[in-house]
Amino acid sequence: MATFWEIDGIMTQTRTLALLLAAATALSACTQGMPGARSFFQEAGSVAVGADFGNATMNNTLVQSGDRDYTVNLNRRFSTEVPTTINFEFNSSVLDGAAQAVLAQQADWIRQFPEVRFKVFGHTDLVGSNAANQRLGMRRAQAVVAFFAAHGISRDRLEAAVSYGETQPLIVTEGRERANRRTVTEVTGFVQSNPTVMNGKYAEIVFREYVNSAVPPTGLAGVSGAAFSTSQ
Repeated sequence: MATFWEIDGIMTQTRTLALLLAAATALSACTQGMPGARSFFQEAGSVAVGADFGNATMNNTLVQSGDRDYTVNLNRRFSTEVPTTINFEFNSSVLDGAAQAVLAQQADWIRQFPEVRFKVFGHTDLVGSNAANQRLGMRRAQAVVAFFAAHGISRDRLEAAVSYGETQPLIVTEGRERANRRTVTEVTGFVQSNPTVMNGKYAEIVFREYVNSAVPPTGLAGVSGAAFSTSQ
């Protein structure tokens, strides 16, 4: 006949096991809502399956076989890393301070990739005639191109400056709308004299920019802990 203490011990163990099972069930329910957290036994990096991250070999193969245009991927990266759109005052193609700040970011990005060609699209709101807005859209696109040229980007890398005028409003209204008065910059191709990207050597560009970004030894003067001696 089981004693009281034996029964109590069995009941305690059962109760502990039930609590552990309940906790595991709750944890499993929580992790099911987390991307990539479907299992505790997935390999490292298995959650990074989106976009191009971790798929360099696959993307390179697709580019070389013609199944994927790397221009699309590069433009997607451009639009992710920097703002692609600037806005203008009514009936103006003048770049204000906010527009210049955005274009400076675009120029910094474009300069990293001398093989890249780009296109600037000009837009207007719906106030005024279509012909006048076509001309205004072009002036806005040309203002952006002039800014890039003044910031070290060759005009040879410009594929086109295009005006859509009033034909592609973001907000359809007959009144003044700042969101429609804009230019959009896109990566559209590669400079023909620099086909290295299409030769599967995209990593060379990345490495080149990494080396060029290094601080010259003279720039480290006075930095604590950064004084290095070349003498043996």
